[in-house]
Amino acid sequence: MSKKWIRGALIAAIYITLCVIPGISAIAFGPVQFRIAESLTVLPILFPEAIPGLFVGAFIANMTGPIGLVDAIFGSLATLTAALLTYRLRKTMWAYWSPVVVNGIVVAAYLHSFFDLPYLPTALSIAAGEAAVVFTLGRLLIKKLRSAGIE
Repeated sequence: MSKKWIRGALIAAIYITLCVIPGISAIAFGPVQFRIAESLTVLPILFPEAIPGLFVGAFIANMTGPIGLVDAIFGSLATLTAALLTYRLRKTMWAYWSPVVVNGIVVAAYLHSFFDLPYLPTALSIAAGEAAVVFTLGRLLIKKLRSAGIE
């Protein structure tokens, strides 16, 4: 098995773990989110293999959450879209914005459609939680990996 496949699988496993840990999982789902696992969404900046890892991780993690299949399908597709954009924009600061914007728009859209939550406040809430994680833990993660020479 190649190093890249293993790295992708580890990213998926870490993502899932960070979503299902008791205590942390309570703030990982719904219209107000602070999902620690989303700090990993910047990994396509360094590793293309993070793209499928994030998709699989989000799908499995979302299946365990309170929203279930709706979240698994649409949330993991949002994660896949954001990961692809992050990779494409990896040489710019816009890479960090990809998961914030995509999740804010997409997650709010399906929460609005399926659960009748107000779209704009939900979008802003999702995007704010995403930005908090991506621009703190996510940026720190990329900085530490680069300083360790892991690219």
